[in-house]
Amino acid sequence: MARLLTQIENDTPSGRAALAELFRHTGRAHLIGVTGAPGTGKSSLVNQLARFYRQTGSGAARPKVAIIAVDPSSPFSGGAILGDRVRMRDLAGDAGVFIRSMAARGSLGGLSAATAGAVQAFDAAGYEMILIETVGAGQAEVDIARLAHTTLVIEAPGLGDDIQAIKAGILEIADILVINKADQPGADNTERALRNMLELAHPVGRAFPEASRPFASPGQMETAPNIPLWMPLIRRTVAIQSLGIAELAEAIAAHRQYLQESGEWQRRERQRLSSDLETLLHEALIARWRAAVDEEYYRSVANALLTRQISPHEAVARLLRG
Repeated sequence: MARLLTQIENDTPSGRAALAELFRHTGRAHLIGVTGAPGTGKSSLVNQLARFYRQTGSGAARPKVAIIAVDPSSPFSGGAILGDRVRMRDLAGDAGVFIRSMAARGSLGGLSAATAGAVQAFDAAGYEMILIETVGAGQAEVDIARLAHTTLVIEAPGLGDDIQAIKAGILEIADILVINKADQPGADNTERALRNMLELAHPVGRAFPEASRPFASPGQMETAPNIPLWMPLIRRTVAIQSLGIAELAEAIAAHRQYLQESGEWQRRERQRLSSDLETLLHEALIARWRAAVDEEYYRSVANALLTRQISPHEAVARLLRG
């Protein structure tokens, strides 16, 4: 598995061939994205979630868990520490858990370009829960919403005031908002700010205020013309003390039930595959164009741009004309 992931990450011909064979065996795993600002405890929370899933059930009934931890790459050296596994020592020795650290390699959006391929490999290998931890730079890691079925946005007390919580665009992708380090002062204020944000961003919450019933039952779905939208849940955790993990897992299970009953699961799968197709198509077209363009002509246009004889738009137009 580790060798296959390396082939996928390096985008080798053998890696591509393996993904082509494995793709027909995918589509069963529950993809859970974990994102949030640095210092909120994402790695510790992922560690505790994986432990919880492995401790539920017994024997073969325990779900296999895969963890993809994306680490930021240095813009100067290009290197990455890949140190998230240091916080996941509790999982060492468990054959049902596979942890893979990946460098972002300059990709924006909080994920590595090879993350989608790694997810497919884990899915085909029978891993039922795949936890994907993003780089976590603050307010722009929204690519995870296109990849995951359930997106957890991790917050922590003391990271900003109410206005900061409301303006953070990353909160809009959350299916579940997690206030980690909830034993610290300010947890109540953080939860109040998040609830205020949800009331502003999700008007459906006023139409369906029952917190205990965030989705319609099967009978209601048959009669209701429009299925209620998911109202993001808020859960408190203290990851280093394993507090609130069971309640968070229950919320994740509730969201999965909503996805399956409402048909949102299939819609997100189509959206994810369409996004993968566009990304790969973009890369392939750029590579084909780069191989076809004359290098001398490319340098002449680039020099004209650098000397400000032409604008960037004019440079693109000239290069596309060939």
